[in-house]
Amino acid sequence: MDYLYYGFVILVFLAVAGFIEGAYLTWNAYRGPEAKRIEHRLQAMSAGAKTVDAPLLKQRLLSDAPAIERLLLAVPRLHLLDRLLVQSGSSMNLASLLGVALALALAAAGGAHFLGLPLWFVGAAAALGAFLPFAYLLRLRQQRMNSIESQLPDALELMARAMQAGHAFSSALHMVGTEGPQPIAQEFRTTFDEINFGLSVQDALLNLAARAHSQDLRYFVVAVLVQRETGGNLAELLTSIAALMRERMKLKGAVRVLSAEGRLSAWILTILPFVLAAVISFINPRFVGLLWTDPIGIQMAGAALVLMALGIFWLWRIISVRI
Repeated sequence: MDYLYYGFVILVFLAVAGFIEGAYLTWNAYRGPEAKRIEHRLQAMSAGAKTVDAPLLKQRLLSDAPAIERLLLAVPRLHLLDRLLVQSGSSMNLASLLGVALALALAAAGGAHFLGLPLWFVGAAAALGAFLPFAYLLRLRQQRMNSIESQLPDALELMARAMQAGHAFSSALHMVGTEGPQPIAQEFRTTFDEINFGLSVQDALLNLAARAHSQDLRYFVVAVLVQRETGGNLAELLTSIAALMRERMKLKGAVRVLSAEGRLSAWILTILPFVLAAVISFINPRFVGLLWTDPIGIQMAGAALVLMALGIFWLWRIISVRI
């Protein structure tokens, strides 16, 4: 009888110890320091991450120079510039981007000062030179977004066929990431890697929408997230979204053709005054020089620039048709 009692006590002790050990391992797998480290690393991989700790942020945003790292880390909201770099598909880091912008600003300001232009023109030239790299990145981002939007219907149809064949949603993402064209394959492969390494599907899809900066891709993300909450046939939903995107692309192409004359007129009216001013300044510099030497000429030039800016803004708002 005593042996049974002691054996029972030992078994209870082992059961309690095993339960505590299992509870600790479960907590450590989901809430432990290693799990948090992996989660932070996944967030740092994505441009849509909202919170990234400083060491990972340095590896992504800054250069190898410690002084530049410390200086840029003190500036808030640098992740917005990093997101622009990621969305444009550029391999340049943030320190290189800021260095190029500073060099162009100094070169433009030095050239304007060498030509004897007034101080306000020197400042405007420096601002324009600093803005050129960002304008180039914005153009690259727009081109990349257009490529993603043109490839997205085919990618969604590929996912729909894969899911109809029995694949899971994550496997369909992996199939697009390995067999699809660039740049959409890279974005879907990153999303699959995030899910595969433990990030939730919702967070991975939101990061995809933040990285790609595409309105059609946001529609896809919202539709998938709503379907996961409400249920339904995801393959049919993806097929319907792909068909809707194709019709939207056709309508955008028709609108672009119809507005081609207005866009050409807007470009001519925008560039023509500056070209004429440059030609007249080359032919008769004293005639145009009154605009920045005489006080009344400076006021007239400022008023003309403001009115031209308003006119350019109004023209581009007229020809920009959102679909």
